Amino acid sequence: MTLPAESPRTTAAAGRSVIAQDVRIKGDIGSEGTVELMGQIEGKITARTLIVGADGFVKGTVMAETVEVRGKVEGKISCVTLTLRAAAQVTADSNYTTLAIESGATVEGRFTRTTS
Repeated sequence: MTLPAESPRTTAAAGRSVIAQDVRIKGDIGSEGTVELMGQIEGKITARTLIVGADGFVKGTVMAETVEVRGKVEGKISCVTLTLRAAAQVTADSNYTTLAIESGATVEGRFTRTTS
């Protein structure tokens, strides 16, 4: 993801954003760095890395280089590396290059490996 030319932000190192368990967001969010989700988001998430914690829930579209799920995701996932931990509950159409699914994860949907 690149910033528009008129953006006043510098190219400083991207940070880590934590969305706490008691936070609910309805809308789109974007980050140049890591988003750790313990709360709930209904919308589109764009980030370099998305970590959905055990209590985290996403309903919508996820676009990131790396996605790690311990909680719930419903919708669509597009990423390079997708890791579904044992507690993950995923109902999504997923596009990925590398996929790891731990024993115990619940998955439903279409999983498509991309080669680019």
